[in-house]
Order: sequence, then structure tokens, then C-alpha cells
Amino acid sequence: MTNLLLLCAIVIFACVFLNKISVRIGIPMLLAFILLGMLFGSDGLFKIPFENYSFAEDICTGALIFIMFYGGFGTNWEQARSTAGKAVLLSSAGVVITAVLTGVFIHFALGLTWEAGMLMGSIIGSTDAASVFSVLRSRKLNLKDNTASLLELESGSNDPFAYLLTMICIQAMQGETGASRVLQMLVLQIGLGLAFGALISLAAVWVLQHVRFETAGFDTVFVMGVALLAYAAPTALGGNGYLSTYLAGLFLGNHRIPDKKNQVHFFDGLTGLMQMLIFFLLGLLSTPSRLPAAAGDAILIALFLTFVARPAAVAAILGPAGDSLPKVLLVSFSGLRGAASIVFAILAVEQTSLGDFVFHTTFVIVLLSILFQGTLLPAVAKHLHMTDDESDVMKTFNDYSEETPVQFIRFRIPVSHPWVGKALKEITFPPQTLVVLREHGGTREVPNGESILCAGDVLILSALEPGEIRGVHLFEIPVKKGDHYAGKTLSQIPREDLSLIILIQRGSEVIIPNGGVLLQAGDTLVLNHLD
Repeated sequence: MTNLLLLCAIVIFACVFLNKISVRIGIPMLLAFILLGMLFGSDGLFKIPFENYSFAEDICTGALIFIMFYGGFGTNWEQARSTAGKAVLLSSAGVVITAVLTGVFIHFALGLTWEAGMLMGSIIGSTDAASVFSVLRSRKLNLKDNTASLLELESGSNDPFAYLLTMICIQAMQGETGASRVLQMLVLQIGLGLAFGALISLAAVWVLQHVRFETAGFDTVFVMGVALLAYAAPTALGGNGYLSTYLAGLFLGNHRIPDKKNQVHFFDGLTGLMQMLIFFLLGLLSTPSRLPAAAGDAILIALFLTFVARPAAVAAILGPAGDSLPKVLLVSFSGLRGAASIVFAILAVEQTSLGDFVFHTTFVIVLLSILFQGTLLPAVAKHLHMTDDESDVMKTFNDYSEETPVQFIRFRIPVSHPWVGKALKEITFPPQTLVVLREHGGTREVPNGESILCAGDVLILSALEPGEIRGVHLFEIPVKKGDHYAGKTLSQIPREDLSLIILIQRGSEVIIPNGGVLLQAGDTLVLNHLD
């Protein structure tokens, strides 16, 4: 067990290190995780034998739950609303068209049975939210005509439909399907997925808004439980857990819930870890010596998928809607394959007789998609004149508003203060600050330039948070009875070089000090020391 934990720690450190390198050299980070897994695998340097597809399926399914949940949680519905209709069509009809065209090609070009061809088409029929989000965020890819929101909403919501098609194909290969069975599966998968996603998210929002968690951070733990319940409950009854999970994330992420900022950052980090885990397992499961046998077929499928099937599906949906040719071409090229295809391929290995052919073929397709499309997407967008310097792709994510933070400053005007008796317009405030609230005589008001300030007024000022500041190091010094600090004013205490007392904690009172403040035993001094 100790050796396993040591190996996990090494892999996590390596993934974090590779993430920084991949961002600098412009190669999608997910590719680095695949290569790292191959390095640890049976044909790599460390030669770790790992062919337990059942265990990998369980791990990857759990990881995909949080990836799907954050795909909804991180999507800004206000930005995506105008593209929702097109995105839903792309994530449903688009997946079906892509899967069917690819399945037909595989049947005739590679000689596989109709069932096997359609299964392969279904596995790689959806685009990958993690891959798309990664490219858009890391490359700050600002796109015209709300294209980024369209890609995010489509890639986040199309995995449930690919999963549905995959399960239909698997049951067809097992001889357990018919028209009535397919219809029943469609009703259960979509109906229960929608119903549970809506009900669970509504209940979760109510709890988060009305129940106070006594321990800090337990609200985030609760949301994790919501994500797991949203998948498990409908799945246990034959519903589509991925659809339910995505809807729950979308609903929670676009409602006002306490402490959303920390939750967004937590799930952003958790999703990154889950991506690392899935792509590392993909590399670990693969046997590089078997890849050449699958490479030829995989390259043909990848070329057809990228330049025929995906463009045909996108054109069939966006063309009648009046979208421009450059937009259609860019959306077509943005169909990156990734985590979901891997999970569905592992599922097919476990439940069909195709063996690891499905897995290794999918492996090469995903590898080519991330390397080719992920790397070239910014250049293609620029070549098609679809980049927009006046827009900001980060606005399409739910954490954008949280990452444009405002801090508030509260202070009371003393009797002898020079602001007493002056109007706000006569006072020069620090740059980029604004008086947003005034408390006067027990009442609150939003002031204007004519507001006259009085002694005892409480002003609330707003200003941008400074972001990361280097050179600031805070530490505390308690003032004890008998200390040479006790009973002296700040002006009587020799000031150390590069140090400044910025705050005094006196019981429940917080004092912003000046030279006349008299220190008492029991005070806690908070100092800043310039490193």
C-alpha cells in the first residue's frame, strides 16, 4: 500500500509539472498525461502491468461524473442562452449523424459488422468538454459570434447522447435489443435523466440557500454528494446518469448559492485532477507495441471523422440556421475527442467480444485529436478570421465574475476628521475607489456627490482586489502582561526596518492603528514584513 501511495504522489507531481510545461510550449496538457501513462505502462520505462479494464471502468466512470458535473457548473447560462438551441441540436442530432456516418464508413472501409461499426461511431461520436475547455482557457481563445459558448455548451452536454447510443449498440451486439426495447431505453434514459437532474438540483439549491453548515467547507462536500446522487439515482433505475449530472451542475452553477467562488475553484481543481487520472489510465492501459496494428484503421477513422462526419453534422444543423461558413468550419474542427470516448471504449471492451481492438483504436483517435486539433485550433480560428480581440472567452465560464473581485472597506468618521461637513464631491478619494453606502443616524443610503458627511457616519468604499502581491508576509505578535509593548503607544515603540503594524486585534474589536493607539496586554499585533 505504501508503494502504491508513493507512486500516486509521484504521478500527481509529474502531472502538475507537465501541465506547466505543456502550457508554455503550446501542446495540450492532456496529451502529456497520456504520454506519462505510457511511460509507466507495460511497454514503458517502469513496465507496470495493468490490463484490468473493469477496475479502470469504475475509476473512469467516477472521474467522468465530476467532469460532467463541472461541465455544467462552469458554464455561464447567460452567455450561452442565445446558442442553447443550436447546442442542444448539435449534442443530440449532431451526435447521431456523426455516429451513423462514422459507423457506415467503418463498416464499408474496414469490413466490420454493422453493430461493431455503429458501436465505434457511437464511442467517438461526442466531443470532449475537458479538452475544449482546456484549449479555450489556456490559449485565451476569444471567438466571434458567441462561438465559444456554443462549443462549451455542446461539448458539455453531448456525452449523455453518445452514452445512450453506445449502450444501444452494446445491447444489439448482445442480442438484447428490438424496436420496443430501444424505445423503452430512450424513454428511461432521457426521461429519468431529465427528471432526476431537475429534482435533485432544485432540492440542492433549496438546501444550500436555507441550511447553514456549521463546519466551513461542508457546503462543498454537500455539492459533491449532489453530483454523485445525480448520477447514481437515475442510473439505478435505468436512466441516464450523465445527463442528470450535467443538468444538476448547470442548474447549481447558475443559481445564487453561498460560497460559490470557493466551490467553483474546488471543482475546477478536482476536474483537472480527474482529467489527469483518466488520461493517465488511458496511457497506462495502452500497450504501445499493439498500437501499430490499430494505427492504420484509427488514422482512417480519425480523418473521416474530422473532415467528413463532423463537418456534415455541423453543416446540417448550423447551415439552415444561417451561420457563416467560417463559423461552421471552426465548430467542425473544434470537435475534440477525449475522456468520454475513453470511458465508453473501456465499457465496450468489458461488455462485447471485440477485445482491446476498440480500446487501442479509440486510443489512437483520441491521441490524434488532442495532438492535431487541440494544437492547431487557435491557428485555424485565426486563419478563418474567427478570433475577436474585443471579446473575452473567460466571460463564458461561471467563475468569470468571481475572478473580477471587489473588496470593501468600512470605516467610521471621527468627530475631528477633516471630512466632517464636506460633500462627497469635495473629497479626493484614492484612485479606483467608490463610496457605495453611507450609514447615517441609523439609516442606510446610497450617497451621491451632494451628500454631506457628518461625524459618526459609516462609509463603505469599494475597490478592486489587488490580486497576487509579492513581498507581503504577515505574522502575529501577542502582547502579554509585562511585555515592554504593554502600556505604550505605537509612536513610542521603535519601528523595525521593513516592518509595519497593520492591525491590532483586541478581543472582538479590530483596530487599524495610528501612532496614538495605546497597546494593552492581550492585544494581538498583526505585522507585515517586507521579504
